[in-house]
Amino acid sequence: MFNSNPKKIALNNAALITIFFVVIFSVYSILITGFHFFTIFFLSLFLFAFSFVIIRYSIEKFIYEKIRIIYKTIHNLKLPKKNFREHQNGKNDLLENVNQEVLDWVENKSQEIEDLKKLEIYRREYIGNVSHELKTPIFNIQGYILTLLDGGLEDPSINKEYLLRTEKSINRMIAIIQDLEEISKLESGELKLEFSKFDIIALVKEVIEFLEIKAKKRKVKLIISPTKEKQIIVKADKKRIRQVLTNLIENSVKYSIEDNAVTKISFFDMDELMLMEVTDNGIGVSEADIPRLFERFYRTDKGRSRGEGGTGLGLSIVKHIIEAHEQTINVRSGIGVGTTFGFTLQKGN
Repeated sequence: MFNSNPKKIALNNAALITIFFVVIFSVYSILITGFHFFTIFFLSLFLFAFSFVIIRYSIEKFIYEKIRIIYKTIHNLKLPKKNFREHQNGKNDLLENVNQEVLDWVENKSQEIEDLKKLEIYRREYIGNVSHELKTPIFNIQGYILTLLDGGLEDPSINKEYLLRTEKSINRMIAIIQDLEEISKLESGELKLEFSKFDIIALVKEVIEFLEIKAKKRKVKLIISPTKEKQIIVKADKKRIRQVLTNLIENSVKYSIEDNAVTKISFFDMDELMLMEVTDNGIGVSEADIPRLFERFYRTDKGRSRGEGGTGLGLSIVKHIIEAHEQTINVRSGIGVGTTFGFTLQKGN
């Protein structure tokens, strides 16, 4: 009885009251006035209906008042009586439904709290990284200018050099701000892609030619994996994909191991998509670092990365560009083995 809904509880209690009344009234009738079947029947029917209505109303009002507080707490809204009756007339028990909703609410709130904690950690790291990245060139500029003001401006042996160093630090700050602005536009959808059909193999060759001098300095060999196709036509924003390829190939050169260093660009047909992979045999990335590679300013080797230049935003921009194309990018790596970045593009034919 206690696991039933308010309607069943009211029916059971009304039945018990009616049975009790019938027994007492029947005994009284037999002993005093004689047994009157129809009188007892109609009085019993009236008592049953009256008891049922009163009991059900009382139970519903009591439960409604309690549940209304729960709904106000977990949903920040009032539960209309219409919704209450819809709940209680459902197949599942009302209190079980409310209990399940409370459990779901607790689970959702717990997940929200965990997400907020992660976002707070990310926010702190992000602000710290931005601060650190901008602080270095700002302090450098300050030092150069103070040196020039303290008499270095009149010294021809250092004035030009310090001005050039100042310009370099300013350019680094501009690059960081421009990259941050670009990521912001990609995330908000403000940066519109200009789709066109082009030969991705030809584009890769252009990028390799652009990075050839830098690769030779690091003794890195850039090769395109042999393919049967002379042309592979894709549909994408050519300018942005050039940016992706430049960043990935340049990274492979930057983190290469000079002895027998090779970066290979491969193509794999996936029906309507083309999978491209940029593979190197460089220093590699640890398994713990892989999930964070595409985060802004994240560096697996902070000292080495800053020495090599760059803003620390390149891979984050790459990820946003590929996702803006509604495609995916992934990475495989191992320490001392090398790294492979793979991303898909829509085929253009």
